[in-house]
Amino acid sequence: MKIVSSQALTVKYVIYAKFEVEGVVEKPDVIGAVFGQTEGLFGPELDLRELQKSGRIGRIEIEIHSEKDKTGGRIIIPTSLDRVSTAIIAASIESIERIGPCLAKVTLEKIEDVRESKRKAIIERAKEILHKWNMETRPETEEVFREVSEILRAARVEKYGPEGLTAGPDIDSSKEIIIVEGRADVINLLKNGIQNVIALEGVKIPKTIIELTKRKEATALLDGDRGGDLILKELLQVANIKYVARAPKGKEVEELTLKEIMTALQNRVPVEEVKAKKPRRRRQKVLLPKEVVEAAKELTGTFEAVLFNEKMEEVKRLPVSELAERLKEIDGIDTVVFDGIITQRLVDIATEKKIKYLIAARISGVVKQPLNVRLLTFDDLKLPD
Repeated sequence: MKIVSSQALTVKYVIYAKFEVEGVVEKPDVIGAVFGQTEGLFGPELDLRELQKSGRIGRIEIEIHSEKDKTGGRIIIPTSLDRVSTAIIAASIESIERIGPCLAKVTLEKIEDVRESKRKAIIERAKEILHKWNMETRPETEEVFREVSEILRAARVEKYGPEGLTAGPDIDSSKEIIIVEGRADVINLLKNGIQNVIALEGVKIPKTIIELTKRKEATALLDGDRGGDLILKELLQVANIKYVARAPKGKEVEELTLKEIMTALQNRVPVEEVKAKKPRRRRQKVLLPKEVVEAAKELTGTFEAVLFNEKMEEVKRLPVSELAERLKEIDGIDTVVFDGIITQRLVDIATEKKIKYLIAARISGVVKQPLNVRLLTFDDLKLPD
């Protein structure tokens, strides 16, 4: 997984910890537990919030999945700290006992030395570059090789799993696999030197494929037609696909050239982006008092906030940068309108202070919808008649 930090961070180590929760929780609950239950254990020098502000740890990534009223996943923390401090942070994460309202157990999986991993990745990438270079700069050799060794290559096709799926010889030994639609697709990829490939051989997804995607990073390489669309829809429902690659529109994988195969794989898209392209319902406009709507218009571009009481009287006007801290101190606030982003921290404060409305320019994508606070954007507002 690629770790992205909000600051310029030279990552030395990455902490990987798995968690198990007796109940259903979401990413914001895990993030809240990581920061909240480690806060103050060893002073500001090893406080996660302070370390993140100073750029000594990067963005904390959460992988999460829920099934049968249980939640599991992984916490990933990149750090530029020394070995001792990194070990203390790892032990602190293991001390988490609750996530959200549920009992939880956090266990350290490993601490990865990024520099060693980087050296290995460079070596593997160099091999790929050399292979591609040889194939592209000697097309005549490629064509001769294809013709002379056609029979030999076909012999490398194997049967895999209880269903006897058509596959290349590297499925078990490779960390990554490529899933295609049929036998002819597997043969074409084998001819082009790609051996970690396996076929679905039908619209119904075989159990073997489902199990493989739980253990390996899977890329679905599908035909560029309606059939490929239907298979992709089924795959997304039952398998843990990481990336999606498609043949050019109207083409099938079995007829692609080496260049077209490489282009399709290089342009593969994370499955999250594929799912995000699904049409979303248009939000309905919300009718609120004129004072609120006018405040939203006035605040646009100012990075300021206005606080109203129940009578829609302005109580306070302040910079957005001070909003979270000042909200903790002020009572009797009904509605907050500000030119900024609604974060989980602001939602938690609003819930505690019994604020009814948080209205801002945008809402963070990782915010968990609260029960008693209405979250709105400026675009959601409608002027009263």
